[in-house]
Amino acid sequence: MDGIAPGDEAGVFRALADSTRRQILEELRSGELSAGEIAARFPISGPSISRHLGVLKVAGLIRERRVANRIFYSLVEERLALCVSRFLSAVCPEQFVFRQRRRGT
Repeated sequence: MDGIAPGDEAGVFRALADSTRRQILEELRSGELSAGEIAARFPISGPSISRHLGVLKVAGLIRERRVANRIFYSLVEERLALCVSRFLSAVCPEQFVFRQRRRGT
């Protein structure tokens, strides 16, 4: 099962349910950002951003790296892709197979 239990996938979808968290993931798609850089891109408080980052980290969608007193976050693309593709293949397997064939895989 690729190391992800079905219950763990529920946490991913709970994390994705919030628009701020989805936007944070979009911000991270181009690369690593510090917590301050992320917070500067949103009109909400720093503690609120920290809570959102915590939810994303627990869901396994982002990872953190500490350098001195700064925390940098990056996207865990493979986790997001795996969870979403599993869901899509379970819910609409015909469409998933059709798309795979069209791409030649």
